[in-house]
Amino acid sequence: MGFALWMKDGLSWAQGTHEYRPMGVAVISSSDHFRPRDFQARRRNPSREPRAFVGFFASLGHMNLYLERMRRSQRFEKKRRGGLSSGVSIL
Repeated sequence: MGFALWMKDGLSWAQGTHEYRPMGVAVISSSDHFRPRDFQARRRNPSREPRAFVGFFASLGHMNLYLERMRRSQRFEKKRRGGLSSGVSIL
């Protein structure tokens, strides 16, 4: 198996192969997980925009793990920035 992943505007696109046969393309919200049933052979390829390309993955599990880590790091950044803004003091 092999998968290519693109992410842009809150969507994740994946194009996959299974034993050298095309599985098709899947598109999900970046807050979701890919499942085998998401892939459709008739769906068009994702954008080939270089900045949207994330990389290649060996399995759906690896790709979903990457998406989960991205979500965790984004939540961490939001919490870190969500503290007190400059100029605000607590008495």
